[in-house]
Amino acid sequence: MSGADIWITGIGLVSAHGEGRAAHLAALAGDTPTPLDADSHAPFPLHPAPALELDRQIPKKGDQRQMEPWQRLGTYAAGLALDDAGARSLVAEMDLIVAAGGGERDLALDESVLAALAGLPPAEAATQLNALLAGGLRPTLFLAQLSNLLAGNISIVHGVTGASRTFMGEEQAGADAVRIATARLAEGRGQAALVGGGFVAARWDLMVLYHSAGLLRQGGFAPVFTRDDAPGAIPGTLAAFLVLENAASARARGARGLARITGVACEQARRDGQDGSAAAAARAFARLALPDGPLTVLSGATGVAGPTAVERDFLAGLGRDITLRSAGSRLGWGVEATFPASLALGALMLAEGVQPPSLEPAEAPMAAPAQDLLVTGFGAWRGEALAHLRAIPAEEQP
Repeated sequence: MSGADIWITGIGLVSAHGEGRAAHLAALAGDTPTPLDADSHAPFPLHPAPALELDRQIPKKGDQRQMEPWQRLGTYAAGLALDDAGARSLVAEMDLIVAAGGGERDLALDESVLAALAGLPPAEAATQLNALLAGGLRPTLFLAQLSNLLAGNISIVHGVTGASRTFMGEEQAGADAVRIATARLAEGRGQAALVGGGFVAARWDLMVLYHSAGLLRQGGFAPVFTRDDAPGAIPGTLAAFLVLENAASARARGARGLARITGVACEQARRDGQDGSAAAAARAFARLALPDGPLTVLSGATGVAGPTAVERDFLAGLGRDITLRSAGSRLGWGVEATFPASLALGALMLAEGVQPPSLEPAEAPMAAPAQDLLVTGFGAWRGEALAHLRAIPAEEQP
């Protein structure tokens, strides 16, 4: 990535561990399993949402009431990021780039429609379905919330009123959101950007969808690279927003950087073809300017058997001494929020010199704090993404 130097100056991170820097530094430094809910959506485990005082970031009760859980979660995390960066004064000109899913469905309506249609003859069921939908559709003529409502609520609640974009597309949305935000700032199109997403794991509609695709683990917790007994992802309620900032502007206002983003590269392979996921990731890696020699990797692998094995093949193909750490073992699978959350964890590792202990045999001990970090994101179904984070020396800080 050429152009202006881009820093991460703030993170807003919410997971099963809690919220903010302190909770996630403790999670990085600890060797205990991530909090797990194995009962509410059995047989599928998930990492639950922490208790949040929503008034701290969404002060108006009316705003809270009109948002669904994923919007409240994302808006809350966006506010944490702005406060962490001390960037409230920048919001009027700050770009907003959000990674979002298809919006939360009205499950009560879905259930009432299915109950009403059960046992009806096809012709009668079709007529009844049309009648039910005519009275139940949202004003958007859609059975779910629109994805860009999260961006709208962040703008309303926090006053972020620069250019706004919303990306959809599972993990690829989170990676492309960061890539576009970083590229715009590097090209001089803006001073700062707020980028990220949110995901609520405790949703039966998503559990059914992901289970039908063979993506979910059944059983108890196991680290990502030791799930051979029951391969699959463990969803985690997760929200992550980053404040990205031109380094010169950050220094001018006295803001310290957590990490430098030197490049983000995304690919999308046809995983059932000859040009597979490992080859796509290798192409992306070639666009990053990582130094030669040993490499520290913060993996965004989900635990789904296919893409997790492909990531192993890709890393082995680099021919380097790899020290691996799994973000998914510590946060769970947050779909659109996964890649921004991995970057947030990576920034904390570099800024604080954290050497996370090993959680499984694939994670060899770290000999020293990382100075360069390769962050990976292999989507559960599609999408390969890499980012290079670099520590910022003390002499470059304000």
